[in-house]
Amino acid sequence: MCVCIYVCYYFAASDLQFNSWVMDETALSLGTIDVSYLSTSAECSISRCKHSSEEWGECNSRPTLFRSATLKWKETLLSRKRPFVGRCCYVCTPQSRDNFFNASIPSLGLRNVIYINETHTRYRGWLARRFCYVLFVQERDVHKGMFAKNLTENVLNNSRVQKAIVDEASEPSAPGSFAQTDLKAINKVKKKARKILQEMVANVSPALIRLTGWVLLKLFNSFFWNIQIHRGQIEMVKAATEMNLPLIFLPVHKSHIDYLLLTFILFCHNIKAPYIAAGNNLNIPIFSTLIRKLGGFFIRRKLDQSPDGRKDFLYRALLYVHIEELLRQQQFLEIFLEGTRSRSGKTSGARAGLLSVVVDALFSNATPDVLIIPVGISYDRIIEGHYNSEQLGKPKKNESLWSIARGVFRMLRKNYGCVRVDFAQPFSLKEYVNSQSQKPVPAPLSLEQALLPAILPSRPNDTVDEGTEASLPNSRDITSEPFRRELIANLAEHILFTANKSCAVMSTHIVACLLLYRHRQGTDLSRLVEDFFSMKEEVLARDFDLGFSGNSDDVVMHAIHLLGNCVNITNTSRNNEFFITPSTTIPAVFELNFYSNGVLHVFIKEAIIACSLHAVQSRRYRNGTSGASPSLISQEHLVRKAASLCYLLSNEFTVSLPCQVIYQVCHESVERLIQYGILLVAEDDQEDVSPSLTEQQWDKKLPEPLSWRSDEEDEDSDFGEEQRDCYLKVSQSQEHQQYITFLQRLLGPLLEAYSSAVIFVHNFSGPVSESEYLQKLHRHLISRTEKNVAVYAESATYSHVKNAVKVFKEIGVFNQTKQRRDTILELSTTFLPQRNRQKLLEFIMSFMVL
Repeated sequence: MCVCIYVCYYFAASDLQFNSWVMDETALSLGTIDVSYLSTSAECSISRCKHSSEEWGECNSRPTLFRSATLKWKETLLSRKRPFVGRCCYVCTPQSRDNFFNASIPSLGLRNVIYINETHTRYRGWLARRFCYVLFVQERDVHKGMFAKNLTENVLNNSRVQKAIVDEASEPSAPGSFAQTDLKAINKVKKKARKILQEMVANVSPALIRLTGWVLLKLFNSFFWNIQIHRGQIEMVKAATEMNLPLIFLPVHKSHIDYLLLTFILFCHNIKAPYIAAGNNLNIPIFSTLIRKLGGFFIRRKLDQSPDGRKDFLYRALLYVHIEELLRQQQFLEIFLEGTRSRSGKTSGARAGLLSVVVDALFSNATPDVLIIPVGISYDRIIEGHYNSEQLGKPKKNESLWSIARGVFRMLRKNYGCVRVDFAQPFSLKEYVNSQSQKPVPAPLSLEQALLPAILPSRPNDTVDEGTEASLPNSRDITSEPFRRELIANLAEHILFTANKSCAVMSTHIVACLLLYRHRQGTDLSRLVEDFFSMKEEVLARDFDLGFSGNSDDVVMHAIHLLGNCVNITNTSRNNEFFITPSTTIPAVFELNFYSNGVLHVFIKEAIIACSLHAVQSRRYRNGTSGASPSLISQEHLVRKAASLCYLLSNEFTVSLPCQVIYQVCHESVERLIQYGILLVAEDDQEDVSPSLTEQQWDKKLPEPLSWRSDEEDEDSDFGEEQRDCYLKVSQSQEHQQYITFLQRLLGPLLEAYSSAVIFVHNFSGPVSESEYLQKLHRHLISRTEKNVAVYAESATYSHVKNAVKVFKEIGVFNQTKQRRDTILELSTTFLPQRNRQKLLEFIMSFMVL
């Protein structure tokens, strides 16, 4: 939103030309498909390419890692159509899954939002071509009547706000004495409430939205190659708008451009602009006025910011009623569940504060229903470039008008490649709530309950009692506070999982991943292109979409160009071919890791199984086996080992929806590797193989409710056959071994960060404040990297440090106590003995391939 003020004058005289590129424009056929915005059926069927062909089968030379490892069994999938992502859950929202969707939706194809010409307007001729942006923007349907009316007065007159005003006016003015609740005190609090609402309430200007649309068309065409959307997804959103219900857009948050991107796309398709929840760190003079005119409203990052730390009931009431009033007037909202931009390239944990307000508004019948729309956003390169400064532990710089102006003009001198935005299928919040209230789902296990039996198998009294599960209320009534909290947490996780799964994989993601975890010592350009081609086919085969298309040679060069100084290119004398190596400096490795994480969610389940394979095999070789081949692996034990790793890394990513059982997800991942031929079912000697004593003890400690059987399966199901244990062998072919090594390397930085954090705990001298401990641990990891002790330099990112400490608190390594605004950490009695900390270290390192 900041861009409008500073660059309107820049484009008034003439159109911007595209920045020059290192490769020919026609070579970069990155799927720029143009379709008219007009709604007639004939025009909707148009799908012509800006650059003609998509070449999916150009590489036919020697076998590469991915093709040899997993694609032999499914060669018929090569060159298939792109998968359609974002369908809603068939378990939690089966009715919504059938709404807004039909068989023709996936075939509608992609379009480039920022490619506008005279055919997108009602006019023709040279004048229409010259002013097509102005004409296009002028024809968009946006007017004052679309947006909320009398928000401030309606909020102030609400009974809940009135009560909060009276309560605050009645608070004691001095210790031991109470101020009389008179009219003067109430008027003073009302003035305070009105001042808060001035910051909170947006005053949307249709004229400014049109102007911003024109400016953004100019800007986006100057520093983005294209912005792709799927026309079928937009059709589903349009169908949802006709239901006369409020829509909640919940995108992943990777860049400041996210705020503008969604509003711009909806504006271009005649969909009402949403009200955008923004942090008050963006409440900057001049800029804040612009944001409010475009639908943004500011909220505190922390609701309770009073000096004494007390809850600010007045602010809470104003925020709650403000959101409720917007929903009552059927306005659209845009909420970033992560709360802040992801510094790691992965989806961060959900902060469901505003989402809980939406759920409460539904409970209070402020609206008959709400439609939820998760949104995935992927960038070839974010406009911020990277977050190395914060990942190196430096404090985040506060936004200012000057920094925004500098950022805008810096953007105009660069090109940031392609952008892809995916709208998931809308689903009914009411249906989701009803389905949750009818399912007899057991209370979720804490991380301590799930992991301690695996870490400390000989520890007494750590078995999870059935009474622990039953101690929580069994009521699924919406008025039950434990159920409400569980429902909101599961809903937020559901949304983020769907949004993340909808995110397209970009060319820079694949190239960065290959350079870090396949060719860290460098490779020839031709080999990198071959692996790139095979990896993109792997992504498609797993039903994830790509944010690019075209000849692999050109797309790889495009990605290398965008990665800039993170990649070194040298010319070898052999065949006069380029040799590509990743830069080894800490900032460069951090940046490559950021983009590499954009493809991690595609392979994460298989990576967990690969690391668990190593853990199981290394334990069997250490302990020995009685009368059995050490190469045989119990599938049951492998799945349980993988589940424990999922729990350990639960703050880094989510491998399953809340409605799925994690053991079943791991079991399906093992079955997938069996399909690939990487794991082989052993037909002989199964009866001779028995788990070790430690494995038997761990199995007994796992709670009964975590079985694989679904409540919906009947007795005639063949699920019991799937549950029967079998024994596996690992394929010894070179291609399969290389693929397993690649998967294990994907989790290498995480496991190294966590194991280094445990080693640091060995010298813990507490109690110590959490902020101080985080700084010391981060300095320790950075020091390991600078001394070349670390295997993976990217293990020293600050996000890994925070997540490791968070996990240690949740599994009971640390006890925490609140003191003022800080948290004090000290070792728990369970991990006070050195041997227990050593067992934690051994547990984590068992997954690592050194």
